[in-house]
Amino acid sequence: MTPLSYPVELLAPAKDLACGIAAINHGADAVYIGACNFGARKMAANSTADIAKLAQHAHLYRARVYVTVNTLLYNSELDGVQALIYDLYNAGADAIIVQDMGILQMNLPPIALHASTQTDNRTIEKVKFMEDAGFRQVVLARELSLEQIAAIRQQTRVQLECFIHGALCVSYSGKCYMSHAATKRSANRGECSQMCRLPYSLETLQGKTIAKDKYLLSLKDLNLSEHIEKLIDAGISSFKIEGRLKDAGYVKNITAYYRQILDTVLKKRPELARSSTGRSIIEFTPAPEKSFSRGFTSCFVDGRQRDVCSPDTPKSTGEKIGTALKIEHSSFTLKTDKELNNGDGLCFFNSNGELTGIKVNRAENAKVFVANTKALYTNAVIYRNYSHQFSSQLEASNGNRKIGLHIAVSETVDGVKCVLTDEDGIVSVTCTHVKKEQAVNAAKAEEQIKAQLSKLGNTPFYLLSAVIELQTPMFLQASVINGLRRSAVDSHRAKRMEQYARVEHQITPTYHRYPEQLPVGESNVLNNLARTFYQQHGAGNIPDGFELLEPAGMQCVMTAKHCIRHVLGICPKENRLMHADNLVLKSAHNKYLVKFECKKCEMHIFTF
Repeated sequence: MTPLSYPVELLAPAKDLACGIAAINHGADAVYIGACNFGARKMAANSTADIAKLAQHAHLYRARVYVTVNTLLYNSELDGVQALIYDLYNAGADAIIVQDMGILQMNLPPIALHASTQTDNRTIEKVKFMEDAGFRQVVLARELSLEQIAAIRQQTRVQLECFIHGALCVSYSGKCYMSHAATKRSANRGECSQMCRLPYSLETLQGKTIAKDKYLLSLKDLNLSEHIEKLIDAGISSFKIEGRLKDAGYVKNITAYYRQILDTVLKKRPELARSSTGRSIIEFTPAPEKSFSRGFTSCFVDGRQRDVCSPDTPKSTGEKIGTALKIEHSSFTLKTDKELNNGDGLCFFNSNGELTGIKVNRAENAKVFVANTKALYTNAVIYRNYSHQFSSQLEASNGNRKIGLHIAVSETVDGVKCVLTDEDGIVSVTCTHVKKEQAVNAAKAEEQIKAQLSKLGNTPFYLLSAVIELQTPMFLQASVINGLRRSAVDSHRAKRMEQYARVEHQITPTYHRYPEQLPVGESNVLNNLARTFYQQHGAGNIPDGFELLEPAGMQCVMTAKHCIRHVLGICPKENRLMHADNLVLKSAHNKYLVKFECKKCEMHIFTF
């Protein structure tokens, strides 16, 4: 396997400025955040001013800020998007994540573009096309295996990014139109109504029920923590955590968790390097099971998994902590090895299979006091989906990310000079005039200078070493040393910011051939610039995207690697007695036809 020739990046989500700062402070090498508009999470929009503040904070640590402008665009929005990208560039953004190919036809500033997962990057040919079009980084489809990722890496040189944690879309990204068909809220326009998280009944064409009121399209959350080193070897350089709608607690916990994993790998792999600077002091023990999750799956990274979906609930169940034993009116005995705290949130599946929540009012050893135990039963499996103690730890944590600093103080003609050298080799020099007063006790005077210089406190630095080189031992008042330290630190911080070098890249027109057909309804072309792009790349007939079409007959609204037949154990590839007959999927208000393309191991869902 060809070794990586670029640093490894941990990429964390940011709902807002506070979450972005939390991500950086807890170990992220980069964050991705939504702009004021045109992001695939419409509820996670941010002002350009806030993005500028985030960039300032990130760049101090050589971390980067990627901004999502990854929705499909209408003609009326093109001018506004072009102006927005200029604003983001001027605000200090390091890259723009895009879906709409019309953006590549715009007059853009020299800012790097990343191909969103919404561009459906699951083949060698597609990723190579994106690379040749000028993208600096490509977000791979979540459905790829390690072998498929490695094959893409061998045929391309563009930086590869993959999701390693968080919520999973059941459809190939960019190929889900179910929300727009049912509610006129397009997932490709940042307004997904999450039709996949609804309960459905599955029937044969003859009306026989196979499954009733199950969450057949609701996948568990991704967790690839055990595959990080294998993904590095396969060619991934950017490891992405999903969650631009998640709160700061989630961001802190999951970012710190993967920071520890990556640091362990980097420590034993000297050929690899971290892509940002500084260390984060984490005062809690990261635990992904204590943040929102629907249970975990490795998805398809190491082959198709039968337990990839969460059929009983789309809600967070949290960590399994034990079973209920003796049930009383307002308390029960819990068989567990976990410590409970007042305010913890517990849940269990009641006799009807519905997830039911209860709050811990008081815990005394194994006895748990709650408001009522009406739905609880003996031997019910108990989960904790909210830990009051852990949440308090997360709320209190600020990450304390620090950059290592060497300090050297020497004498000048009329005072002293302070030279700061940080772990990146950046050097700053600060001089101050002082009245020289010979020290009575040279050793004590030197120790006092070192002690005052080491008080870096709330600055973004920590002391690696302090060297005092005075020709004549002198006494310096604490106020003088403190003033020198503050001036030197401020000067060094400013110099770090001055020397931050953003990677700039100018998109130029290309004409290589687009490797795929653009099916009717799935072209994702909503504007003239996108149409021109595909024409320029020989795509042939270019139909309108789904959002421009009038409903007519059966329409494909989802294409997925996830297969209901496989999950239910009725896959004809595994059981010769089974047939890949079409099935019917019903919710309270909608009905769909499900077709199976077994040769490709794909499932297609149509309006019915």
